[in-house]
Amino acid sequence: MSILSTESSRPTLVVATSSRALFDLDESHRVFEEHGVDAYHQYQIEHEEDILEPGVAFPLVRKLLRLNELFHGKVKVEVVLLSRNSADTGLRVFNSIEHHSLDITRAAFTSGRSPFEYASVLGAHLFLSAEPEDVARALNAGVAAATITPVPSRSQERKERENENGEEQLRIAFDGDAVLFSDEAERIYRSQGLKAFEESEKAAARKPLEAGPFRRFLEVLHRMQTLADTGTSPIRTALVTARGAPAHERVIRTLRAWNIRIDEALFLGGMDKGAFLKAFQADIFFDDQSHHVDLAAKFVPAGHVPSGVANQG
Repeated sequence: MSILSTESSRPTLVVATSSRALFDLDESHRVFEEHGVDAYHQYQIEHEEDILEPGVAFPLVRKLLRLNELFHGKVKVEVVLLSRNSADTGLRVFNSIEHHSLDITRAAFTSGRSPFEYASVLGAHLFLSAEPEDVARALNAGVAAATITPVPSRSQERKERENENGEEQLRIAFDGDAVLFSDEAERIYRSQGLKAFEESEKAAARKPLEAGPFRRFLEVLHRMQTLADTGTSPIRTALVTARGAPAHERVIRTLRAWNIRIDEALFLGGMDKGAFLKAFQADIFFDDQSHHVDLAAKFVPAGHVPSGVANQG
């Protein structure tokens, strides 16, 4: 249970993000890789008054924080910064947070050490980072986590324009197996093929799937959604999966057994997900398979969840 959620009975969502997911730090990171930590330290001090441009996760974070206003105080959303920077070099990050009017007051600067442990201590429901190692360790510690590639894209610019035009609804899309659900079905598919997978899922249609790493995150979003009148929620969720009939039924019955409503369910039967995510206008999409993430990232921000059999070996 989150230490923050004891403050009130309000649904509480805690999201931890790294500085490289939140801001475009490509230039300074290149200094670190090419010239080392001392040159990086000096570079950040010399540029600490230079405001950082938004990174891939910036529009998502801004919309998450905006939920506190849109739900009129009925929920609590907190974003915490977890950074491998030192407090000294992190001053530029905090200056940028203030400039962009982001309500972020808590941060951990670890001077190069992985900050993933603090995500668990803070009771984070989600951890976003540009460091795959930190993401993998957070997942192993039971925190939903995804690797965000800190590369500006057309979709990033499009989302920025949407925010400027007043688009406020937060839209989050999830893959199914190894993200919302366990990888039990995916294992059968990979070891025995599509036909065996479909037969197995049809036979187990009334047996709920085990939970995946993002179930808890989805549950909190669902609790928040129940506080809004039908059709007015500032949050919209979607399941976007390569599954098709007859493997759809078990997914539907699993969500029903969990008592979780998801707004849109797209069973694509192996079709490319990118165009559908663009139509959904996802603020972020989570998938366990890197090639799906790469394709999706051409249209919307996407996070790789290194979970399940697809990421072993």
